Amino acid sequence: MAKFNTENSSTLSRFAKDKRVRTAAPKERTERGERPFSRPKRASYNPHFTEDNRLRGEYTPSERGERPARPARPARPARPAASKPFGKRTEGGFKGKPQGRGAGKPFGKSNTEGRSDRPRTTERRSYPKFNPNKQTGEVRLNRFVAQSGICSRREADELIAAGLVSINGVIVTELGTKVKVGDEVRFNGEKIQGEKHVYLLLNKPKGYVTTLEDDHAAKTVMELIEGACTERVYPVGRLDKNSLGLLLFTNDGDITRTLTHPSLKKKKVYEVTLDQPLTRADFDTLAEGVTLEDGEAYFDEISWLKDDKKSVGVEIHSGRNRIVRRMFEHLGYQVTKLDRVYYAGLTKKNLKRGAWRFLTVDEVNRLKSGRYE
Repeated sequence: MAKFNTENSSTLSRFAKDKRVRTAAPKERTERGERPFSRPKRASYNPHFTEDNRLRGEYTPSERGERPARPARPARPARPAASKPFGKRTEGGFKGKPQGRGAGKPFGKSNTEGRSDRPRTTERRSYPKFNPNKQTGEVRLNRFVAQSGICSRREADELIAAGLVSINGVIVTELGTKVKVGDEVRFNGEKIQGEKHVYLLLNKPKGYVTTLEDDHAAKTVMELIEGACTERVYPVGRLDKNSLGLLLFTNDGDITRTLTHPSLKKKKVYEVTLDQPLTRADFDTLAEGVTLEDGEAYFDEISWLKDDKKSVGVEIHSGRNRIVRRMFEHLGYQVTKLDRVYYAGLTKKNLKRGAWRFLTVDEVNRLKSGRYE
């Protein structure tokens, strides 16, 4: 095996494109103490570093590593007596002034001044909390009318323009009028009062009529929520006397309009029990749609719940009167039980038959924002 000369000059002459002969520079060995002198690093990173605060003097190689002594600081001149902010200086401090944090400062007051006779307490201060339902000033008249549960704000503007609302005995037709605390507002001659919004959910039992007052009805749904709140609430939508399930009560006119307006079709789910099994042909017919006296109607979803095919689950968005019963009766079936199990994003979970509860904050926010099917 050939041995190549690894010397620096011969290697460069063999492989470099430049064929000129080069000679390696001899290495100079220097002792550790004989390294060339360099200035020490700056002791500060202040961007305003100047020559006045640099380290003065130069080191010799033998003095490397030894920091020069810091020059003595000149004595500060004594402050004249007139410049003292708190009077005459004594051995115990400034005469007549407390010592401690904040004492002796030329601006502001001492933190302990005037507090010596105040009793110390460990109780936490209670600050007033913001209550959005508390009237603190003027409110718009349409909002006041809507909060009373009569209608929505948009409908309230129409009632005001029609001259049906009065403030302190004076009929108001100008939109944007504001109501002050203590004003008497009347609608159609009856006094109304702006109240905070209340939302109740009832699991309606059979035999109760969905109405406020009915002389011909033995029992109404208002009896089931009697004493629940001091505000006057109204049922949203209707469930007939023999129907069961979810029923919402509120005095929020905007929510009532959103859930009951025919153009705003909201999802409802029912459990239906029939007097006879539902055939496959009628099952398909209900899914495709049937023609009733007031137009065509169909179920968005339909399914059997039990093997006997008498229990059926249906989903519908139409809000027409007795629409579910009429669709089955159109095909010759009688509905023996109709239970609404889903309405406006609400369910009957943990709510017994005939019981009611207030909606949670999340449920109210979903109703107002429309974040439900």
